[in-house]
Amino acid sequence: MPSILSQALSLLTGDESDPSQWLKLPKKRLLKKLTERELINLEAEIGATLFGTVPKGHRREFFCLDETAWIWHEEWVDEHHKLQTLTTRYEVQQAGILKVQPGPRYTYIEGEELENFGLAVNLYYERVMREIYHRDPDTGEPIATN
Repeated sequence: MPSILSQALSLLTGDESDPSQWLKLPKKRLLKKLTERELINLEAEIGATLFGTVPKGHRREFFCLDETAWIWHEEWVDEHHKLQTLTTRYEVQQAGILKVQPGPRYTYIEGEELENFGLAVNLYYERVMREIYHRDPDTGEPIATN
């Protein structure tokens, strides 16, 4: 049985069907398919909420970029009114999850950080599948929407 992470990655990025067809589009968009960037933005909105409330003045994104990359991005204005940003890329590799940060800093995550990443990916996958694609996260089958 494939792991939750590989199921998530497969269903989010490796499915052969067109994921834009899974969406229940708002009435004003019935004739327009969403672009890949628009889908990522919708997914990032969900990802931003997985770690609690986004502080006022902050912008946060967490999303699956492709079958091997996850992005955590945060922006805020510091006490000197200067824009600060931090982007972390998590690369899914055979050896583990490589965390890439500016500097450059490259480390494989382990322990509690690895567990938290796995929990975040699982929750992201479940919410994105249900809320955006209206699919059951376990089966990939369409779910009834109201």
